[in-house]
Amino acid sequence: MNRRIAFVLLLLAGATRFAYAHTPICDCYDNGDNTITCEGGFSDGGTAAGIPIHILDSTGKLLIEGNMTERSEFTFTRPDDNFSVEFDGGDGHVVKIDGRDIEA
Repeated sequence: MNRRIAFVLLLLAGATRFAYAHTPICDCYDNGDNTITCEGGFSDGGTAAGIPIHILDSTGKLLIEGNMTERSEFTFTRPDDNFSVEFDGGDGHVVKIDGRDIEA
C-alpha cells in the first residue's frame, strides 16, 4: 500500500511541477505471487487507461502485450528469464523498466 501512496504522490508532484507537460510515468512491483503489477500515468495527472504495455525478453522479442486497465494498472506473470517492461506513452515517449530492477 505504501508504494501506491508514493506513486500517487509522485504523479501529483509531477502534475504541479510540470503543469503543461505530459510525461509518462510507470512503476512496477512484485506482488509476491509470481506476478508483477505496473502502474502508469502522466505527469499532468492524466490516466494511463488503455495505454499499451509490452513485456520483452532480453533480445527484444515480445512476450506479453496488453493495455493498462481503467485503474491505470497492468498485471502479468513474471517471465522466467530476463525481461523488460515498455510503457508506451505515445509520441515517442516510452518508459522502459529492466525486470532486474523489479524487486522480488
